[in-house]
Amino acid sequence: MPPRITPRIQAPRSRLAISLQLDVPDIRPPLGRWLVPQLRGLASLAGVHTGSLNLLVVDDRSMSDYHVRFSGVAGTTDVLTFDLRDDPAAAVEGDLVLCLDEARRQAEKRGHPVRVELLLYALHGLLHLLGYDDHSPRQRSEMHKAEDRLLAHVGLGPVYHTPKRRASRV
Repeated sequence: MPPRITPRIQAPRSRLAISLQLDVPDIRPPLGRWLVPQLRGLASLAGVHTGSLNLLVVDDRSMSDYHVRFSGVAGTTDVLTFDLRDDPAAAVEGDLVLCLDEARRQAEKRGHPVRVELLLYALHGLLHLLGYDDHSPRQRSEMHKAEDRLLAHVGLGPVYHTPKRRASRV
């Protein structure tokens, strides 16, 4: 059974409910007022207007536990996606577990803020819920191009395929 995520932040009047739970200390600037609206905007661009997404941000230790328990793979990872729907054609409903420690490492390598990296992970999970996969090199390339296209559209990307650049203050 996937980790239970308790919704904490909801935007009223939205048909796409997104909750955020931090099992790690928040970063600066805080994630709550930035990550949820950014993901909602990206979801809208991807055609997702209804449903629910629950985000859980954890550290390496928790992510490693979830990774081995639910994927059978030892070690940490960036994001785990749990599709909670019985019917893939139904409105999006999923839990996304994001790893803050991995985001810090990758953000440093890619030269952008940690919260942008976490947004990339949340978008990656959303795209999995929309049917994207990254098991083959071709699928992985298509998925990362979709991520970069969406992130560039909102002024943050491309994030995945860029060489290291000076960190912005997003």
